[in-house]
Amino acid sequence: MPVQTEFTPLASAAGGALIGCAAVLLMLMSGRIAGISGILGRLIWPSEGSRPFEAFAFVLGLLLAPAVWIVALGQSVTQVMTDNMPLAAIAGLLVGFGAVYGGGCTSGHGVCGISRWSKRSLVATAVFMATAMLVVFVTRHVLGGGS
Repeated sequence: MPVQTEFTPLASAAGGALIGCAAVLLMLMSGRIAGISGILGRLIWPSEGSRPFEAFAFVLGLLLAPAVWIVALGQSVTQVMTDNMPLAAIAGLLVGFGAVYGGGCTSGHGVCGISRWSKRSLVATAVFMATAMLVVFVTRHVLGGGS
């Protein structure tokens, strides 16, 4: 039976607003785009003039967010994932390839690029959203998978 996802417009809007604020603050404070692949890259391979502490703080915030959620709301964080590890590995590699080939990741294009009216980001976001919708449709309705 397919897994139903919960419709949470207020939590989703609040999360989107926080992501937007973080992206704006990062741009104002350092002139950097809040693309996760670029931030992680700057943390792993810092270049001359880069600020690895900023990248570390951003990644640490991503990792600590579930703990803050649990403490603030007293609710556990639930995430539905596949237990098919080969499928997850292939999906991760494809996302990584897409981020490199597309010149940025979904967060960089979708949040920062669209807000700057970047044509490349508009196209990239349309492509990855259409691909995601197609994959969900095929896995849930053609193959009959639940998650």
